[in-house]
Amino acid sequence: MAELRHELPAWVGPVAGALTEALPRLHGTGGDPRLAELITALTHALAAGETDLDLAGPPPAAVEAAGWPGEHLRTLHGSPLARDPDGPLVLHDGRLCWRRWHERREQVLEALRQRAACRSAVELAVDPQMLRRRAAALAREKGLDRHQSLAVRAALERPLVLLEGGPGTGKTSTVAAILAALEQQRPGIRLQLAAPTGKAAARLQVATGGHFPCSTLHRLLESRGDRFGRDRHHPLAVDALVVDEVSMVDLELMGALLEALPADAQLVLVGDPAQLPPVAPGALLLELQRPAVRRTLGDGVVTLTRVYRNAGAIAAAAEVLRRSLTADDADPLAGLRPLLETLPAGANLEWRQASPLAVPEIVQRRMRRQLDALASLAADCDPATGAGAEALLAERERLLVLSPVRHGRWGLEALHRSVLGEVAVASPLAWPEGLPVLCTRNLGELGLANGDVGVLVGQGADPQRRRLVFASPTGAPIWAHPAQLAGAVQPALALTVHKAQGSEAEEVVVLLPQREGGDRRLLYTALTRARERALLLTPTLLAR
Repeated sequence: MAELRHELPAWVGPVAGALTEALPRLHGTGGDPRLAELITALTHALAAGETDLDLAGPPPAAVEAAGWPGEHLRTLHGSPLARDPDGPLVLHDGRLCWRRWHERREQVLEALRQRAACRSAVELAVDPQMLRRRAAALAREKGLDRHQSLAVRAALERPLVLLEGGPGTGKTSTVAAILAALEQQRPGIRLQLAAPTGKAAARLQVATGGHFPCSTLHRLLESRGDRFGRDRHHPLAVDALVVDEVSMVDLELMGALLEALPADAQLVLVGDPAQLPPVAPGALLLELQRPAVRRTLGDGVVTLTRVYRNAGAIAAAAEVLRRSLTADDADPLAGLRPLLETLPAGANLEWRQASPLAVPEIVQRRMRRQLDALASLAADCDPATGAGAEALLAERERLLVLSPVRHGRWGLEALHRSVLGEVAVASPLAWPEGLPVLCTRNLGELGLANGDVGVLVGQGADPQRRRLVFASPTGAPIWAHPAQLAGAVQPALALTVHKAQGSEAEEVVVLLPQREGGDRRLLYTALTRARERALLLTPTLLAR
């Protein structure tokens, strides 16, 4: 698939240049243009969260098409950089990997294989026929479909379950049934819920009734900067752990979780493999799609297919995008265009074309309308008592404005300037009351995670009156002074699609700037954030 060229961090170019010079020198070999191309491409991939290159696919942007991949393979086979055991590169199953990430991936996958192969004490002690009857009875009680029932049965029988499905296929209701089944099977069981971000964890907590402890993964593992307080020497005190939004979990985070999870604890992983991979290196859920890996998980893999929510045009568009994820076409709307061009009046998905030279007026109006509504509710909030916070945070969930990029005329910076003017880049003390804000770092001492979205409360000359309020998995809002998030907060009237993962809103507005290449996962992820309706905007030139 031709990928959208995401904006690369400023460090990528210098790091790629340094690696192409240093690695051959350190391994006693001369520089080679083919090798330099591969090192540069691998560095670009790592910045995008990918740990390897598919040598059977099209050449990456940093690689000349001439000689791909034959000449590059010949260069690798003769280079000490790809020689075991010390070369920094590894050729494995037609893919070129950084050795460090290849070894980490194999460690994580092997840990999952071993966990899937174990027979738990519960499984050994309980009659399988009784478990199946219990699962069937619960499925009838909860009104579950056949695949949901299979997931409940798998959770009663197996130590590792992978529950997959698109938006609206009943993943959360299936998780609720799994939790009820485990409690019925093992009274007193220590159940724990977790998700990669605070907003995903809060949504999971609400969706499952708020009866079980729920946390971000970083908080659960007691994140301490570059290490975790929980590990094999200080394991988690849980008997069963459910992790939602696994598409956002990278290899390092999953490795840390598996190390801290007791060997006899059950693990249920829940996610949508069509969504965007994590920003950090290593897309675990995509690795679990490989046939050889899935076979090792056996009956523990259950895919939900029946759609109960997000019906209509949004669901139809999502299905088209899901089916075409691997299509080799640079147009992100290829295959989707016939559906968009025939949308009936009143459909829950609307497609508009607009000039790419400025932020569309319809988007500016919707952002201003949301800011006004939030400001009105923020004025009635009382940080001392927490009054009004729930209504304010609920209003924040009504609209998501999404763009895949930060820069450019349809990027985040332009979107915020179109509504806030120069205040968008000023100190938080100058921001207007009611402004949504994004936390950009994990701040365990405040209970906040990178990607959490809150709202600014308080106005006037006295900076002490200003507060930021965020939702939390516990249900009680988190209050903080802007000074406590110095350098770790930015306006969030609009978000990148990556930052919106784990979120939902009644309405989603998606701006898709013209770019070379197209990423269907990005568009799929953006559109499926919508609970009720979505607006897709593309530049006029892109639609011709």
